[in-house]
Amino acid sequence: MAMRTNGAGVIDAGDAVDAILDLECEDRPRERLRRLGAAALSDAELVALLFRTGASGRDAHELARALLSRSGGLRGLLPFDPDSWADTPGLGPAKLASLEAAIEVGRRLQARRLESGDRIEGPASIHRHFHARLRDCEQKRFIVLMLDSRHCVLGERLISQGTLTASLVHPREVFRPALRASAAAIVVIHNHPSGDPAPSAEDREVTHRLEQAGRLIGVRVLDHVVVAERGYYSFRENGEIDGDPTGGRRRVSSGRD
Repeated sequence: MAMRTNGAGVIDAGDAVDAILDLECEDRPRERLRRLGAAALSDAELVALLFRTGASGRDAHELARALLSRSGGLRGLLPFDPDSWADTPGLGPAKLASLEAAIEVGRRLQARRLESGDRIEGPASIHRHFHARLRDCEQKRFIVLMLDSRHCVLGERLISQGTLTASLVHPREVFRPALRASAAAIVVIHNHPSGDPAPSAEDREVTHRLEQAGRLIGVRVLDHVVVAERGYYSFRENGEIDGDPTGGRRRVSSGRD
């Protein structure tokens, strides 16, 4: 930027201030994004763009740096619990909502959801689709995947979130959406926040109850897949659901086969 000088070669004060402000603007995350693209921005700058404005005497960039310092980086924000940040100065409901939404968008982009019409090929494909969505959840989530007679996806439904017990995962709640969708079969999926996919006694009790109920109402339980950081466990592959082609061979997969 060219700046005017007076006759003695001294820079005009007004132009100097304008130049400084222009340089400051160029260093702001939004301007750097426009000039250089998102890949050139730091983690703090990206978070600052989500916040848009500052608070508590700090600008958005300072708030973002403080957040990442406390969390240990972007990875430390997963899983994101807004309640744990509610007392942080400068982070109001709007900023927390923006951050939570951005994290969920990233999670969904990482693993494409099973769409209506997709064919289920087996537990490995189920693990691939649900691993990124469930691996960072601190609570257990129990999901029913509804299928037609060709094992193509009709839809999915979150049944419960929290401690997995037989009382919470009641056959009525599991099969109601399946019957509404005229499903011929279902696959049930839940995660283990511990990272270990090995099923618990409670997991087996839930599976047994659902399988019995499915026989009575004519909607087959094809599989129960436990998804975890260190792989998955398929009740069907391990012979714990009728009709298993492996003959009951116990198998806990790392998810890489």
